[in-house]
Amino acid sequence: MGGMSDKLTAAGEQLLREQTIDEHGPGTILSDFAVLLDYLATHKVAAGGKNQLLPINILPELNALLARSIDVRLKRPVQKSFPHLNGLYLLLRVTGLVRLVAEGKARLLTPNAMLCQTWRAMNLTEQYFTLLEAWLLHGSTEILGERDSQGALSKVMGLFGRLKKGRINVGGSKDWDVNTLRYIPGWHNLALLEMFGWVKITTGKTPAGEGWTIKSITPTAWGLAALELILRSQPDGQALLSQMFAASFLLFDDEPEPSDKAEFNALQPMFQPYFPAWQNILKLEIHQFTAGIYTFKAVLKRYAAWRRITIPGDFVLENLSDVILYAFDFDNDHLHEFTYRNHFGRTVRAGHSYMEEKITSADVRIGEVPLTPGETMNYLFDFGDSWEFDVTLESIAPPDPKVKETHIIETHGKAPGQYPDWDDDEDDE
Repeated sequence: MGGMSDKLTAAGEQLLREQTIDEHGPGTILSDFAVLLDYLATHKVAAGGKNQLLPINILPELNALLARSIDVRLKRPVQKSFPHLNGLYLLLRVTGLVRLVAEGKARLLTPNAMLCQTWRAMNLTEQYFTLLEAWLLHGSTEILGERDSQGALSKVMGLFGRLKKGRINVGGSKDWDVNTLRYIPGWHNLALLEMFGWVKITTGKTPAGEGWTIKSITPTAWGLAALELILRSQPDGQALLSQMFAASFLLFDDEPEPSDKAEFNALQPMFQPYFPAWQNILKLEIHQFTAGIYTFKAVLKRYAAWRRITIPGDFVLENLSDVILYAFDFDNDHLHEFTYRNHFGRTVRAGHSYMEEKITSADVRIGEVPLTPGETMNYLFDFGDSWEFDVTLESIAPPDPKVKETHIIETHGKAPGQYPDWDDDEDDE
C-alpha cells in the first residue's frame, strides 16, 4: 500500500461519510452469512473429515443458495472448491455463532442459541463490522484445515498493493495468474473480499474439471477507502495498528486463540466516527470450568492397547499425564504435550511444566479443556521416541466428593516396552 499518510484522502473521507450499510450492501456478506446460519439452524448437519468442515454432499445445495453461486465442475469438489462457502464457514466458527456439538460419534454444526440471539439483535452495521473484524484479525486458516504464516489482513494488503494500480486481469501473460491468487490473497479471502464489497469479480465459463474461473478483479471505492482507514497512521491509532498486525500474524502461538478472550471492537475506534450506528459489540463466550468426574479412553497409537481412566475435573492435565503413563507401565522421565482444539477450531498446546511454554499442563484443569464427550485430544510423551496417544473424553459425571483421585477402571491390551531396544538387551542377558 506504500507509505501511510496522516489523514485520509478527501475522496476517501467523503466516501466513508456517505457509505451506507443495509440489506443492499456493500457486498452480499450479510445476506450470505444469514443464509448459511439459518440453514444450520433448521437442518441437522454433521461436520465431516478430520477438520470438521461442511459435509461434501450439501455443498452444491448451499452454493446455490448464495447471492453469487459459482459454477464448479470438479469431479470431487470439497469445501475449499467453493471459496465463498469456505470463507463463510470460517466466519461462523471464529465468531463462535456455530460450534460443534457431539451427538454419538457425530459432530453437529450447531448454532449457539444465546449468542445467535445477541447477533440477531444487532443492527446491520454492527453485524457487518463484526464479521469484517472476525475475518481480518482472527480468521486463521487453521480453522479450515490449512497452515499459513500470514493472516488475512496481510494478504489483503498484498493484493490491494497491486489493485491500487487498477483492475487485475487474470490469466494473461502480463497479469496475475491463478497460482498467484491461490496464495495472495487465497481463494477464500478473495471470495470474502467480494462478499464484503471490497472488490468486483468477473468470471468466465468454467471448463470441465475446473472450479471458480476468474477473469478480472477490480477494487471498489469502498474497499480502497476502508483499507486506507485501517492502515492510516495516527498518534492514537498506532497502538491499535500494532495490535491488529499482531493478531493477524500470531496464528499458531501457544496461547489460546485471541478470540477466546476478545470482543470484536478493535476496529470500532476507527470506523465508528463514520458509522455511529456501530454501538453494540459481539462478546465471545469464554469456555467455563465444568466440575465433574471425567472419563477418558487413552489409546496408544499403532498398538491395540487402551486404558479407561477417571479423573476429577479440578485435577490438571499434568495429573492426567501421570495416570496415563502409570496405566501403560511407562516411566515418567520425559517431557510431554497435550494438543487439542478450542471451540473456535484453533489448536491449543499445553506442554510439560519444564518446557518454556506459555501454557503448561500444570496450568490447565481438566474441567477447563474445551472438549465435549466424544472429542479427542492428542497426548505426546517423549519427544525422542514419540509415544502418541488419542485421549477421548467419553463422559462427564456429576461431582462426587468421595472421588478424590484418579482411577484406572478398564485395561485392554498389553502395553509395549517403553524402551524396546533396552528390553531386548536385558532379555539376551
